[in-house]
Amino acid sequence: MPRSAPSVRPLPFRVLGVVMALVLIALGAFAAWSRIGVMDAEPEPWQRVLDDPGISEGRTDAGLVLRPAEDQESVTGLVFQPGAKVAPEAYAARLSSLVTELGMTVVIADPPLHLALLDRRDLDELTADAPEVETWLVGGHSMGGVQACRLAEDADALMLFASYCANDLSSTDLPVLSLAGSEDGLSTPEKIAEHRDLLPQDATLVEIDGASHASFGDYGTQQGDGTASADDAAVDAAIEEAVAQLLDAAS
Repeated sequence: MPRSAPSVRPLPFRVLGVVMALVLIALGAFAAWSRIGVMDAEPEPWQRVLDDPGISEGRTDAGLVLRPAEDQESVTGLVFQPGAKVAPEAYAARLSSLVTELGMTVVIADPPLHLALLDRRDLDELTADAPEVETWLVGGHSMGGVQACRLAEDADALMLFASYCANDLSSTDLPVLSLAGSEDGLSTPEKIAEHRDLLPQDATLVEIDGASHASFGDYGTQQGDGTASADDAAVDAAIEEAVAQLLDAAS
């Protein structure tokens, strides 16, 4: 005779209570970890953005929004995802020339717990406050770049700062710009090259001489990073030039 299947006894309420308590403790510990060591924007670069008459700064549900001054029309935009545990304001100065020189609207996302990979919003949600923009780029730094890759197929172009994709975009015709720093000790040029096959064949890869991982923002230094020899002005100029070319390809 066939054996009957063994009965499954429900866990005692006491055990379920212990399991739930452990889950809540783990979630609480993760939330606390995400708030410890958040890298805030350095005061002086952020203040320069606030004082710039060519930039209109505001906050929306999406995050920090930088627009050209009111007398300028903006039809191109960038949604930018920050690196892990880096405040959105830390990228404002680095992206400011895209606003003042290229006329772009820049939305620097403010993800949950300062971790871009937890941001489940789609591109439409992140761009809802700028309906006048016709062409949208997505981009990000470090972990933020990984998240930008996930949004990329809904955008007109992708830009990566010291980052690489985890999803395969190689079969798309998406214009892609990947910027690396020669002194980056975290997302090294070698690591970025290893993931090159996930990008379209005509993706543009640029290595900025003397730039480190932290050169792509203004939040201080990071453990494990290299020492930058390029100053902010040189990095800004390299970014502006490369993004201008990406815009031409996306338009």
